[in-house]
Amino acid sequence: MSSLSTLQNVAGSRTDSFRKGRGRGTGNGKTAGKGMKGQGAHAHTKANGFEGGQTPIARRLPKFGVRKTHKGRKTIYAIVNLDRLNRFEDGTTVNAALLIEKGLIKEEFDGLKVLGKGTLERKLVVEAKAFSAKAKEAIEALGGEAKVL
Repeated sequence: MSSLSTLQNVAGSRTDSFRKGRGRGTGNGKTAGKGMKGQGAHAHTKANGFEGGQTPIARRLPKFGVRKTHKGRKTIYAIVNLDRLNRFEDGTTVNAALLIEKGLIKEEFDGLKVLGKGTLERKLVVEAKAFSAKAKEAIEALGGEAKVL
C-alpha cells in the first residue's frame, strides 16, 4: 500500500536540464544544440512569425473587431441598459460616476451610452454622451430627463 509520503517519480521521467554552450566537455558545447549556421543558429531570428518565405498566418487571416491601434479612430462607449437603472430611487440624477460607484459599469471609456433593453419603472434624470432612440423615449415617457453631455 502506498501513501503520500512514499510516492516517487517513475525512473527516467525527470532528467536534469543541460547547460547549453558551456564547453565541449559538457556534450552540449560549441553550437549548443543549434546546429551549424542557418537561421535557427543565430540569435533572435527564429520567432517573429517568419514562415520560410510563405505569407505568414497573421497576414493571411482577416482582421475583426475593435483594435486600439489608432487612438481616436473609434468612439468606445460604456453601455448600460434601461432595466439596470431601476435600482435607483425616483428623481435620482444618474451619470457615469454614479454607475461606476454602484458597480454597473467598470470604466467610462469615451462616455456613457444608454440603450433601450428592458423596461424602466422610475422617473430619473440620466446624463450620458449618447442615448438610443428607444431609451430616450422610455425615459421621457415616465417624466424623466435624458441629458446629452
